[in-house]
Amino acid sequence: MHSAFGRTLFTAALALSLAVATGAKAQETKEPVWRSGISTIGELKHPNGFERFDYVNPDAPKGGELKLSESGTYDTFNPVLSKGEPATAVTSLVFDTLLKSAEDEITASYGLLAEGVSYPDDISSATFRLRAEAKWADGKPVAPEDVVYSFDMVKEHHPLFANYYRHVVSAEKTGERDITFHFDEKNNRELPNILGQFPIIPKHWWEGQDGKGNKRDISKTTLEPVMGSGPYKIASFQAGGSIRFERRDDYWGKDLNVNVGQHNFGTITYTFFNDKTVEFEAFRGGNVDFYRDNSASNWATRYDFPAVKDGRVVREAIENPLRATGIMQAFVPNLRRDKFKDQRVREALNYAFDFEDLNRNLAHNAYQRVDSYFWNTELASSGLPEGREKEILDELKDKVPAAVFTTPYTNPVNGDTQKVRENLRKALALFKEAGYELKGNKLVNSKTSEPFGFEILLSNPSFERTVSPFVNSVKKIGIDARMRTVDASQYTNRVRSFDYDMIYGIWAQTLVPGNEQSDYWGSASVDQPGSKNYAGIADPAIDDLIKKIIFASDRDELIATTRALDRVLLAHHYVIPLFYSKAQRVAYWNHLTHPQELPYYGIGFPDVWWSKNAAK
Repeated sequence: MHSAFGRTLFTAALALSLAVATGAKAQETKEPVWRSGISTIGELKHPNGFERFDYVNPDAPKGGELKLSESGTYDTFNPVLSKGEPATAVTSLVFDTLLKSAEDEITASYGLLAEGVSYPDDISSATFRLRAEAKWADGKPVAPEDVVYSFDMVKEHHPLFANYYRHVVSAEKTGERDITFHFDEKNNRELPNILGQFPIIPKHWWEGQDGKGNKRDISKTTLEPVMGSGPYKIASFQAGGSIRFERRDDYWGKDLNVNVGQHNFGTITYTFFNDKTVEFEAFRGGNVDFYRDNSASNWATRYDFPAVKDGRVVREAIENPLRATGIMQAFVPNLRRDKFKDQRVREALNYAFDFEDLNRNLAHNAYQRVDSYFWNTELASSGLPEGREKEILDELKDKVPAAVFTTPYTNPVNGDTQKVRENLRKALALFKEAGYELKGNKLVNSKTSEPFGFEILLSNPSFERTVSPFVNSVKKIGIDARMRTVDASQYTNRVRSFDYDMIYGIWAQTLVPGNEQSDYWGSASVDQPGSKNYAGIADPAIDDLIKKIIFASDRDELIATTRALDRVLLAHHYVIPLFYSKAQRVAYWNHLTHPQELPYYGIGFPDVWWSKNAAK
């Protein structure tokens, strides 16, 4: 999800320590201790009553226009529903959450709608106290009833949230401005933190009537502009094609410390494109102000136009967002299909992927091969397990592949004719062990003579250039591989229902993994529509490791357990790892600018950027 909420949600993680911003400690009387923020690693950076985040410009001018692009389309503004194609940025711009994440700390959150949070020593519940000044756009106060309603609706209508918050069994109003969430397990230190991340929606608005007198229904998609408590409102839109947001001068939280120097643009307009080439041309022509370029080939060859040469378009490769993000980007075979259940089949497909040739010919050697589910972080496993990591794996010795103790994971290396030939032979040998053989020029099941083939489902034609070499490679060993590109809505629906042979998938991890791991590879999520268990993993040892991660007692234990999980996932060859860059490539027209020092773990876009035209 690339909204701010989506990004926060899918990178939320285990809270190893919860710190009071003032440094206060629980008293012997066990009176509630109200925390203005929650830190996941060590102490919070900012004390109670801090003025602003360090990475913002408090004097940034307000106003100006920001024109952005987005791939695909949309058909709903409903922020809690799993149906349809949700409109980009509605959740992050129109709705506030209880807490707000800091981009220069690892999973640290500070009060937004909530002025404080409290929980007992055993973390069997968490209570949030709303700010008295928090208001909806219609002027009504944000109330505990709204929070309870929002929580109940996201759990009821969105499978991802239902799984993510499965240990939060209820929410209730417990004071004039207080809401208490009850948990069905104790000492899960992450739960108070992640409860600060779902969008809070107005109960009275959703239970009311629209402009035509029809009763609203939160269980359905809608293109009625929704009302929130956030810094922007939906000003206008063309269904499926564009959305224009206007900054609210009456926003209740505009002077709040967590908002100082942010929400600077007067209007933000998103235009939707079904073709990446057309989208890039719109940027090049000045109709889009900011472009994230995920194509190394594009980055190397397509920025020779005049606006780049004369400095009107600025290019930056920024490492900040990936400093605390572990990436697994991969071809993901669906184990719900019988053809992919055999581990040797999946491993064979990795031998057939020639990363080196692709990187050289299509990406100008700009990428590194991914070899961990937590790639580019300290959580990535390497070599053979030692110390505490080995002890954890020894406890599961009968449940994990023997290779985790004897064979460090490495990807096959291709890149020249001899290596390609050798690796394709290894792939065929693995297929033979799995019960397949070459008959003529087709790979078939030795018993049934059924040809082995699969379809790679794609959401955008821009992926075809990267996927095509893999398709051509596996065809050399008799596999009937095909690509199929569908529109955004069809792709979303098919992925939600796991209706595919293989997809081009990605998972992003934080330095503090936690409950989200269950949604990625836990047995409970394998049949949960909308989960991110794209591969269809259901393995008791992995379930055990996920639980150990969630309840890790300290940082060292978390690192050791996460590396053990990484090692087991790799040993099962659930995916064919692809590649990634260690920097985010962005280009923008020079009327946009940002603070000299961007947040250490992000680029702060668009929140802390501003327009030079705002002051004119």
